[in-house]
Amino acid sequence: MPTDDIYRHLRDFRDTLGKPAPMSWPEISGGQLIMMMSPKLQHQRVAHRLRVQLEPQLDEGLALMLETDLEDAALGILRIPDLVVIDEELLHSDAESIDPRRSHLVIEVVSRSNPANDYTGKLHDYPAMGIPHYLIVDPRDGTAVHHWAPSQRTGEAAYDNRQHYTFGDTVTIDAWKIDTSTLPVYGAESGL
Repeated sequence: MPTDDIYRHLRDFRDTLGKPAPMSWPEISGGQLIMMMSPKLQHQRVAHRLRVQLEPQLDEGLALMLETDLEDAALGILRIPDLVVIDEELLHSDAESIDPRRSHLVIEVVSRSNPANDYTGKLHDYPAMGIPHYLIVDPRDGTAVHHWAPSQRTGEAAYDNRQHYTFGDTVTIDAWKIDTSTLPVYGAESGL
């Protein structure tokens, strides 16, 4: 079965399946549905603090979205990042998903249950999809990694640059600044 047919079949099945509790909406990559548990409170707390910091810094014409489908059907990839900065005009589209090439930044908060999804799967898919900046925030150990400049130089999609941070540092992505000292480490608050 050709790759396009496999993707369309998986996409149709995903839409028919719906969001099975307690799971998140399935993602699609590598000819497979990827099922994840719904984000836990600690994960959402980090995502909320990132949103509160980033949203006021966005220029007019940009919007910050939470858990929104980014789809590149030609590549057979549908991903749902925790946060994504897009052109605001896309909010007025009738499309069911966002064209990833219209995004400016994707942020993923690493979950305890499946860190490989952010560090391996999405680190492969996001540069292939043309996403210019990918920030991985890891509350498991209080680190972050900013990846940027997607390319195909090695024959496979990858980011040419990366910068590592520890919580307490300020992450700078273009004109945006994220103070990681406000981000909790898993288990550091309320005994979680």
